[in-house]
Amino acid sequence: MQSKKNIFLIGFMGAGKSTVARYLHRQQGMNWLEMDKEIERKEGMPVSEIFRLRGEEYFRERETELLLSLADKENTVVSCGGGVPLRACNVEAMKKSGIVVFLTARPETILDRVKDSHERPLLEGHKDVEYISELLSRRMEKYEAAADVLAATDGRTPEEIGKEILKYL
Repeated sequence: MQSKKNIFLIGFMGAGKSTVARYLHRQQGMNWLEMDKEIERKEGMPVSEIFRLRGEEYFRERETELLLSLADKENTVVSCGGGVPLRACNVEAMKKSGIVVFLTARPETILDRVKDSHERPLLEGHKDVEYISELLSRRMEKYEAAADVLAATDGRTPEEIGKEILKYL
């Protein structure tokens, strides 16, 4: 890979960020950071517990701290939490050290991918197309504004998506 830029994968829960990050890590030898997992490691508890015990705002602060700590990193693919691009300071931090790729997926695809997961506190008790569509539409403007590149994931393999992303580097 020519560039040493970081790649920040953004998008809704279940859009494929972790899967595509894993592909880029394996195929390009990039470092790989899973934001939610890193925050869980630092906090010593799952995201769902952080939300329950400390609240969403506390969690969002941890996301921002983690992004700022990546400013000097290179050649890293970062799988961002779904809410990361909702804060302007997060978008600014990502754009300073890499490109931002918005992975899109239809609400039906998202539901199919997350229906058996209990690691997504914002979807617990709301696993239906209507709720996902509504939350996605509220976030869409921020996702699109943050993105340097858009890549649809519906019906595509991680390899197809990864190759598309690499064309932009």
